[in-house]
Amino acid sequence: MKFLVVGAGALGGYFGGRLLEAGRDVTFLLRPRRAAQLAKTGLVVRSPFGDLELPAPKHVLADSIDGPYDVVVVGSKAYDLDSTMDSFAPAVGPNTVILPLLNGMKHIDRLAERFGAGRVLGGLCMISATLDDEGRVLHLNDMHGLSYGERAGGRSPRVEAIAAQFAGAKFDATASDNVMQDMWEKWVFIASAAGLTSLMRATIGDIVAAGGQDVALSIFDECCAIATHNGFAPRAPAVQRGRAIMTTAGSPMTASMYKDIVRGAAVEADHIVGDLLGRAGAAQGAAPSVLRTAYVHLKAYEAQRARTAG
Repeated sequence: MKFLVVGAGALGGYFGGRLLEAGRDVTFLLRPRRAAQLAKTGLVVRSPFGDLELPAPKHVLADSIDGPYDVVVVGSKAYDLDSTMDSFAPAVGPNTVILPLLNGMKHIDRLAERFGAGRVLGGLCMISATLDDEGRVLHLNDMHGLSYGERAGGRSPRVEAIAAQFAGAKFDATASDNVMQDMWEKWVFIASAAGLTSLMRATIGDIVAAGGQDVALSIFDECCAIATHNGFAPRAPAVQRGRAIMTTAGSPMTASMYKDIVRGAAVEADHIVGDLLGRAGAAQGAAPSVLRTAYVHLKAYEAQRARTAG
């Protein structure tokens, strides 16, 4: 089975590197700058589960793709999705499966519109990773999970084939029978944490210390209500875990969106927070006022960033 991993950043570099380590047929789709960097340093991963140094991993540039791949793994930022789809389009053939690892749901609709709904699986990953200044992938926590499955539920021959390829790779791979539920539960948590820590410009622990537990629970409950309205009520373990994490005293946790704001980078405001807010409809309970406040804050940041850049 031939895998095309789009990019060799934090996500693509980690999971693609682990698949290469396990002897799978992996090619990275790279931009010229990253290709030059990997040609010089190789793909370097630093992880609690074991470091990797893979010299000259196989790669291709967008204009050099010469045929379809079996699986295209996509882990780009949502605001880069259009250009990302353009870059890997020549790799999509009649039997190609696209496995996206983005947060939220809007990317699923866009991938399905571009390539056909039948080609797009559901997927998510649970990992904290980043690139350092030298282009090394730094794995920052003790999770490296990747879940995937048919969006309609159940198993299929292509999911089983991917499962066979993932078996033996050094990450926690799960072929899910209900991947859309899994994705919604992650979206609820990501939107809550991103909205709260970005709005407050603070860690969960600092927000709790300021007496903000009620605000943290309000935004989480608003997100849960939206998921429920859309037919994906978070299951009890996800609710318990989310409420606990959002109110943990002394927690140093912030969302990656907060970190992006601190360094003046682009954020996935529309994809993570705005799209969820737009799906609120007649969600039960009070209108999602905390989530909306967080979204307005993020859009104001984007306007300020655009003005500064201009």
